[in-house]
Amino acid sequence: MVLRPEPTARQMRLAVELRRLRDAAGLAAREAAALLGVSHVQISHIESGRTGVSEERLRRLAAHYACADERFIGALVAMATDRTRGWWERYRGSLPAEFLDLAELEHHATYRWDVDFLHVPGLLQTEDYARGLFTYVNPQFPATEVEQWVAHRMMRKTIFERPDAVPYEAVVHEAALRIRVGDRAAVRVQLARILELSEAAHITVRVIPFDLDGFGGAGTAMVYAGGPVPKLDTVVRDGPHGIFFVEAEAQLGHFRTLFRKVRKASLGAERSRDFIHELAKEL
Repeated sequence: MVLRPEPTARQMRLAVELRRLRDAAGLAAREAAALLGVSHVQISHIESGRTGVSEERLRRLAAHYACADERFIGALVAMATDRTRGWWERYRGSLPAEFLDLAELEHHATYRWDVDFLHVPGLLQTEDYARGLFTYVNPQFPATEVEQWVAHRMMRKTIFERPDAVPYEAVVHEAALRIRVGDRAAVRVQLARILELSEAAHITVRVIPFDLDGFGGAGTAMVYAGGPVPKLDTVVRDGPHGIFFVEAEAQLGHFRTLFRKVRKASLGAERSRDFIHELAKEL
């Protein structure tokens, strides 16, 4: 049995969910192993994402764990049997693994929400905007590496362009639209790009203006990716050493509530478009 040296975030999510099911059933790893007729070491490898699990074994485990949620089990089976090698794989070994994990997460998402206060969300950025951000944050990196990051970010937009386009909603603060990552011309192009994308039926962009009274939600920046069932939703947040994924059910509920509060505080879709038009005229 060949072990994965570095499981992807999606593989780890499956592993974590299987461990949670076993814990909820009150079974030890040795007991779960006995149910399958394997060693407890193999269960350990499955629950650490180091190896996969077949549909048959996954369903047997779910039955022994008394999990009756068929939609959830079906979603886990889909994760376990998925053999997709997406476009992001071409960057494996040349970009941080978290970049690839985010692209894979977006590829499988059933919907996407973004909340941002200081920058235009990545999926809405132009090449020049993304290049300006990467260059500013990492001035020591060679241009060839920065261009790889930019190309990867631009490729992530394929979730908007495929036949089953992912429904997307972004709530962006006025500050993010005004901060000049580039010069005035670059900002105008960026605002025009946001307006162009927002014309699509599956893309909604909302703005929170500076003059909104009683708004204290500036710490709620997030990426929220909907899973096939709510239990498999994921929140992506920036940390001091890169991005990290939030997957605990209670925390997911917390972030869903926060997003609804921020969305309620924002301008409607049409008023937001008008707002961005007016902002572009000022430049």
